[in-house]
Amino acid sequence: MKIPAIKKLVETESLENLTAAEEALMEEQPLAIEVEGDDEGEQLTHVIAAAWILNYMNDNGVDFKTALREYTKKVRVSIS
Repeated sequence: MKIPAIKKLVETESLENLTAAEEALMEEQPLAIEVEGDDEGEQLTHVIAAAWILNYMNDNGVDFKTALREYTKKVRVSIS
């Protein structure tokens, strides 16, 4: 997971584009948007994270850094 790649997606893509990219990755189809990542798994991670962060920002009226902090907390809990 690379924060700059996630931030770029949050700043440049809509939720609709991110959802379409997630579906394309799951179906092993070509992407209509540029998603950084070393492989399809990392690209999927970036797309899912960006969508979650955008939703959180919209639902809670917070900035990117706050939403990113909440996302990373969620990831840490799921890992431990």
